[in-house]
Amino acid sequence: MESGSAASAPEETAGSAPEDTERRGRVRLRRAAVLAVPATLVAAGLAVLTAQGALGVQFAISGMPFTVTATDLEGTGFEQFGALDNMAEGSPNAGDTGGQVLVVTSAIKNATLTKLCQSVDLGGTNLLITAGGGKDKVTATDLTTDSTELSGNADFGNIEIGNDASTLTKAGVKGPIGVFSQQADTVHIGDLRQTNYATTAAVFRLPGLKLRFSDKGC
Repeated sequence: MESGSAASAPEETAGSAPEDTERRGRVRLRRAAVLAVPATLVAAGLAVLTAQGALGVQFAISGMPFTVTATDLEGTGFEQFGALDNMAEGSPNAGDTGGQVLVVTSAIKNATLTKLCQSVDLGGTNLLITAGGGKDKVTATDLTTDSTELSGNADFGNIEIGNDASTLTKAGVKGPIGVFSQQADTVHIGDLRQTNYATTAAVFRLPGLKLRFSDKGC
């Protein structure tokens, strides 16, 4: 991941199209923009489930966003920083971004979620997954998610804001050096709602799992 000031678009070489040069310039600006994320998250009262580790998500994302909601999330060991996810080369979802998505990456060492819902819009119908609506809640260890939008009512225990992402210690994840981050011993989020591009977990237990197609998403 590049850091520092935004790089200008490279000079055109013989045979290169102006639009290709402009696209490469936009991609480099997106990389530089990671350094500005997520300074406003706490002030806005937002929080997120997520994180992908120091090298980013270890798979090419599809580029199709999915919605995740939960009535409550309780977690220990919370970290958050900005990052970039990458789509497979030639992905039809790349648009003019060069196949990259600027995300807020968060990590929770141990998480419990109540009434988890996940939906993917497939164009006219939604693939819907629900779990944890009964006495047994959804649990996860080393939970990571990469989000572009998130909201909820958040409480943090022993929060640290402004850390260098490469020095994080609470969830066992280290982000890129020079990137703004935050971490806390504990996190509680009520009415959690996220738009995600990736989720990973070492263990993910989903009691009462139901998967189906639906006219409505989460």
